[in-house]
Amino acid sequence: MVYIDHEENARMTQVVLGENEGIESALRRFKRQVSKAGILADVKYHRHFETPLEKRKRKAVAARRKRRFK
Repeated sequence: MVYIDHEENARMTQVVLGENEGIESALRRFKRQVSKAGILADVKYHRHFETPLEKRKRKAVAARRKRRFK
């Protein structure tokens, strides 16, 4: 049994390798779980300081995008 873990602020993505499962398929499942959990987006978000103006702009764009797809 092989575990692939990612731990960040009480979030953990874990993939258990099945008996006849290849590492490639487990890695694909792990990447999908990380993507759904938003871990990479969170890392990119915390990569650098965001000024209050940038924060307002980002939130306005997100609100526009959300409103458009409703």
